[in-house]
Amino acid sequence: MSDHIDGPRSIGDPPTDVTDLFAFKSPADPMRTVFIADFFPFAGETALFSNAAQYSIVLRRVQQTGLGAAAGFKPTGPELRFTFQFDMLQTTTDGTPHIQKGVCTLPDGRSLSLSVGQEQGIATADGTVRIFAGLRSDPFFVGWYRQGTWVPVANLIEGDNVLSIVLEIDTARILQPEDGSLFGAIAETTSIKGKTGADLNFQRYDWVGRPEQTNFILFMPGQTDLSDLWNQQTPFALTEELIPVFRKRLTESLMQWDRNDDKIDWDTAALDAHVNIRLDDFLLIDVAKPTSDTSYLEIEKSAIEARPHTTGGGRTLNAKDIDILVTWLANRDRGPFWQSPATQATQPGGNVFPYVQPPNIKSSRISRHTNLQASPEKLWAMVGDFGGLWHPLVGALTLTGQGIGQLRRIETLDGKVIIERLQSLDASKRVLTYTMISGIPVDIYNAQISVEPSAMGSSFTWTVDFRHAGMADMIVNIIISTLLDTGVAALQAKFGSSP
Repeated sequence: MSDHIDGPRSIGDPPTDVTDLFAFKSPADPMRTVFIADFFPFAGETALFSNAAQYSIVLRRVQQTGLGAAAGFKPTGPELRFTFQFDMLQTTTDGTPHIQKGVCTLPDGRSLSLSVGQEQGIATADGTVRIFAGLRSDPFFVGWYRQGTWVPVANLIEGDNVLSIVLEIDTARILQPEDGSLFGAIAETTSIKGKTGADLNFQRYDWVGRPEQTNFILFMPGQTDLSDLWNQQTPFALTEELIPVFRKRLTESLMQWDRNDDKIDWDTAALDAHVNIRLDDFLLIDVAKPTSDTSYLEIEKSAIEARPHTTGGGRTLNAKDIDILVTWLANRDRGPFWQSPATQATQPGGNVFPYVQPPNIKSSRISRHTNLQASPEKLWAMVGDFGGLWHPLVGALTLTGQGIGQLRRIETLDGKVIIERLQSLDASKRVLTYTMISGIPVDIYNAQISVEPSAMGSSFTWTVDFRHAGMADMIVNIIISTLLDTGVAALQAKFGSSP
């Protein structure tokens, strides 16, 4: 999932996990260029930036070194580094919300102080730089899931939040495109001397250039996980002795991607050129040309196809970038477009600063329905019993109290403990509702079970409305879906399903 949870180290320190990087011309002002870096995947509603890490967006002027089999891009200029550091959360005594403060150090040494979540951000006095930092709706969307092969699915990031850093700059005055308009961009997190992590044997926590370099391309099931090794590399300058290791993995992975449609579209020369481009991993943007929702990877594609690029490349918030990527990997744009069911983010990107949308606070719903060859009375006698042991994942169940408000303690077969409270029970309508107190990482969990007559017996419906807390929405979805699917399958096996 882009650069979300792309290695053991980043999983263990979520605030330093770089999830995404975007670069595009501002829709509101084409004279300005926008760079957005996202951090802390599945951040929930209360996430904060780490005060032990530096968050950086780094730009370098890039030169195209060749076309066709010789396609490549190399950094030629000095770094333009925008580095953010954040304080601990400031407490208040007057009842106002707590605020996290931070500072951005600009490439020329100037600094900008900011408050996290300040909607309009803060700008330099001359207006050349404007910044924002805060919790936002995750602008990424992905509709591909690896199950042996790649399977199209709904957006796996639906409803999730991230911590965003937005950098909007005056293109002419900061980037000086007359000296070369092609730039490479990366985002990274590094340790701060004297703070947590500084005494460990690494300085860099995570970095990202193009999306899916790690999760979709470097990672191969059954092979050694190179994610952490890659994430410790210095952007724009890989360790020379490790280049053969990464080259071998990239070659094998890209060849495997090419076989997804049972034909070979990437000849050896093009494949090698693609590997070389991937080894120099930075998000390419030509700030003298227009960017759009379809311009992502156009610069790289044009180089391999031995033609000049016509767009600014980059990566907009609303681009179907993962579908663009997997199509190119699988058929080199010579076959059908790999369109997944995920066609937009939970909240699509906006046209004005700060472009990324406010954080999500809405709940999700999972529902299962089946028709069974059992009378409503017989089915309800089983599923309408709040203390009944009909679900195959339940190992033991105990009740505390009586009637509405009673609690049930469920011990699952895999050792987990779930506590739920009965909210309502209407035997005449055959409807039961309950809420979860603990056991699954959710802020809200309201469930309803209902039974109705049907032509061949009865119908069973089980619905859960929830909002995840502190864990990926995708993972919570899987947990709840598995719970419901297993229960429905058990009822079908016992009573038999009907049309």
